Amino acid sequence: MKLKQRVVLLAILLVIFIFTKVFLIDNLDTSAANREDQRAFHRMMASLRVELDPRLDHTLQSPWEIAAQWVVPREVYPEETPELGAVMHAMTTKKIIKADVGYKGTQLKALLILEGGQKVVFKPKRYARDYVVEGEPYAGYDRHNAEVAAFHLDRILGFRRAPLVVGRFVNLRTEIKPVATEQLLGTFLTVGNNTCFYGKCYYCRETEPACADGDVMEGSVTLWLPDVWPLQKHRHPWGRTYREGKLARWEYDESYCDAVKKTSPYDSGPRLLDIIDTAIFDYLIGNADRHHYESFQDDEGASMLILLDNAKSFGNPALDERSILAPLYQCCIVRVSTWNRLNYLKNGVLKSALKTAMSHDPISPVLSDPHLDALDQRLLSILATVKQCTDQFGPDAVLVEDRMTLSHL
Repeated sequence: MKLKQRVVLLAILLVIFIFTKVFLIDNLDTSAANREDQRAFHRMMASLRVELDPRLDHTLQSPWEIAAQWVVPREVYPEETPELGAVMHAMTTKKIIKADVGYKGTQLKALLILEGGQKVVFKPKRYARDYVVEGEPYAGYDRHNAEVAAFHLDRILGFRRAPLVVGRFVNLRTEIKPVATEQLLGTFLTVGNNTCFYGKCYYCRETEPACADGDVMEGSVTLWLPDVWPLQKHRHPWGRTYREGKLARWEYDESYCDAVKKTSPYDSGPRLLDIIDTAIFDYLIGNADRHHYESFQDDEGASMLILLDNAKSFGNPALDERSILAPLYQCCIVRVSTWNRLNYLKNGVLKSALKTAMSHDPISPVLSDPHLDALDQRLLSILATVKQCTDQFGPDAVLVEDRMTLSHL
């Protein structure tokens, strides 16, 4: 064999060796990441049911201090939270020391301060579990049970971006009125034998109060995030116009995602993938009302999209509003870890997991069976949407590796 031929052969062998090595390393890395995703899924499934137990095995003896130190830029609570049951027990049992009208918004809520100084947002029951909200996908009052269900779905999906929520029964006459501000107290009234209030908000009306069953009102309480983590509000790039006959650009421009990718903070960092995770989350719960979203202030796009205000969900189990998935099917990218988790939840696992996770809650059963069944059906639609993307563009372009290191001090 001539020298020139030997050189060419060696060069070919070297190229094959390099490509083989790179391929093997990539596969090993991917396999290791997938194995970690599977282990994380099993850890989550093993800790689904959270017993509401007041005991704390922590050096910080206040449940509020424990929950506050959980928060980091990419998580509201860590993967392993042995104190979660104690914090949620405190949320549903601690004495209410002050009650005020809720923060600015469109829906009725009250701001409560619990013993120890912890703020929580109370959302009252407005509908029976089997009530179906007709009309637009964002129609109707807030659903308090939707907040509870959404929090546990956040746990199951492994996002950990939703503040803690738990159901609670409050006696309006003995627990709220004696500690209510004048502004809140002025909105109380009696309808028949029931104590009611209508609060202060954009759509709050004296003619549309929330009423207790006698004096006892069912609701949800959401843990207020620590004041050291101030929030910044952003307009959602896939937000609706809420004006009849006027479409948002994303509703008619199929190349809309290309434009989004060129604007900050979606041109770099994790925010666009957070938007897509949130679209998946919102489609599962039927939430078409995320016109804005919050992140932590001055984060330059690095912190998470926080899953706040999920109460416009679980309104109609028969309605699958596909437009909620627009960020996914227009951008055709999704985190590998999200994709893996969704696949682990197939074949009825999602419904079963959520039912188990919510079974401890004081207001259980949180959801009706039709809503639980709808989750499994919507999951299949999400998986089919990702498959359409991978068929069109290939899995390497669609499935994005984005596992960010999270530190808890």
